[in-house]
Amino acid sequence: MTNYTAPQRDMLFVLNHLAGLEDIAGLPGLEDATPDMAAAILDEAAKFAAGVLAPINASGDRQGCQWDNGTVTPADGFADAYASFCETGWNAMPAAPEFGGQGLPSLVSSAVQEMWKSANMAFALCPMLTLGAVNAIAEHASDEIKATYLPKMVSGEWTGTMNLTEPQAGSDLAAVRSRAVPVGDGSYRISGTKIFITWGEHDMAENIVHLVLARLPDAPAGVKGISLFVVPKFMVNADGSLGARNDLACASIEHKLGIHASPTAVMVFGENDGAIGYLVGEAHKGLGYMFTMMNHARLNVGMEGVAISERAYQQALAYAKDRVQGKPMGDTSGQTRTILHHPDVRRMLMDMKSRIEAMRALAYQTAAHMDYAHHHPDDAVRRQHQSRVDLFTPVVKGWCTESAVGITSTGIQVHGGMGFIEETGAAQHLRDARITPIYEGTTAIQANDLIGRKVAREGGSSLRTLLADMAATRDALTAEGDANLVAIGVALGRGIGALSEAGDWLLAHYDSQPAAAAAGAVPFLKLTGVVAGGWMMARAAQVATQLLAAGDADTVFLNAKLVTARYYADHVLPEAALYAAGVTQGAGSVLALDEEGF
Repeated sequence: MTNYTAPQRDMLFVLNHLAGLEDIAGLPGLEDATPDMAAAILDEAAKFAAGVLAPINASGDRQGCQWDNGTVTPADGFADAYASFCETGWNAMPAAPEFGGQGLPSLVSSAVQEMWKSANMAFALCPMLTLGAVNAIAEHASDEIKATYLPKMVSGEWTGTMNLTEPQAGSDLAAVRSRAVPVGDGSYRISGTKIFITWGEHDMAENIVHLVLARLPDAPAGVKGISLFVVPKFMVNADGSLGARNDLACASIEHKLGIHASPTAVMVFGENDGAIGYLVGEAHKGLGYMFTMMNHARLNVGMEGVAISERAYQQALAYAKDRVQGKPMGDTSGQTRTILHHPDVRRMLMDMKSRIEAMRALAYQTAAHMDYAHHHPDDAVRRQHQSRVDLFTPVVKGWCTESAVGITSTGIQVHGGMGFIEETGAAQHLRDARITPIYEGTTAIQANDLIGRKVAREGGSSLRTLLADMAATRDALTAEGDANLVAIGVALGRGIGALSEAGDWLLAHYDSQPAAAAAGAVPFLKLTGVVAGGWMMARAAQVATQLLAAGDADTVFLNAKLVTARYYADHVLPEAALYAAGVTQGAGSVLALDEEGF
């Protein structure tokens, strides 16, 4: 497996020129996040990712975690890496200063998160879930719970999890059966079994704080009867010290296709007297509270798609530059060349590169909207940006992760037969990537959320605003005298047309033909991602052209950006028409077969 080098040049290009970091640094509370400060943070994070996390990625995959009578021991090197991660302050970077965090913008922390996930995705899941739990507690819990748990979770001394899924329920949270019985002193006795709990048990931190969905005795049926509870592995004394072990246990860990170094636990609560838990917020509102954590996780899983794709691309590129094989078609020198000279290898690498850059830009842009939604002083502006966050969240999660499966598979193809051999490391990237379209809500769940809550429910208003913003970029490019920019603008225009057509079809048929709309939901999500990614690449080409005209010295990078944007316009944006046809014309064949026909 090749070393990992963070793509800082592209990260900074997106931060500064597409996502508008300088403007975000002008928002209240984010004044210290200047472009120079961000560049320094990224430089230090790149060193940690490459020097500490990346070297234990492959070994962690081979060794995995060990379960022994309820105790889980991570792979060699993980505990030391986690201690170093917390000691150097990385865990606290995105959290609020009032709880010991550094309060950096989501935009900057997203770039750093990408590095952790590229270097070692299994490791990165632990702090990712902790910070998601921090966000949920900070937004919804009582001051007492915040004071008890948040400082040590922010520091990383304690980690966090979310416990939603149960064996009989799967993604149907209305079927959750875990129980919470009030004790009378403000605490509750929690009982039930939860599955697929990432980093649900380990010995890297002093305590693990579980956020658990459960039902009170008087809870109404369905999702309206779910409450959220803080359930610590060890009880916390009044002075903040740790007390007795709570009544919860890790019954087993799963044997998985990938992310072997990340323990996926079956957690059992209350086999004896009941695990002690504390209600977060109001009773029966737990699902809404948990979505604070889940939406954080969904965006971060989308970033995993970007990150693991980048790692696969770096490895494929290194192999293509090193592997000498054959004489390229059209090469009259008669010399044997590296496979980078073969046209189809170049096609595969360009496809990987262009999709990754589009995904990165869209994910970072969404993070920038989050910063505006949380920090802008004008409520109307905050709502406007939150609307874009809501629209893009399922797209970033679904499109980036589905793309990652294809990109990491292409990385294996670049290696040829050597990619199918575990020792090269290319296969690990595909195995790790395969979980990303599944957990934190499958692609279908994201797609149904997109067409239902984010498009149909609001009459398409957010989608129309997005289409108008894209059209403005198209118009600017097609008005340019530069033939390359005009071609990119024309391709973007076709994509906008396809997305608009599909969106209109959904709005016209969502209520009257719900099954037909659902049959096209995933194609619509992919369509939105492809076109939104094309919009990002078109903007990147526009900026690169302006910087070159202004005499920017980084001509190699900027010219490559133009070529990559043109490749995306020529080869990826045409997929929009296919996805639109699937939405508007494909439902009949999806739904035609009787059950016996399968």
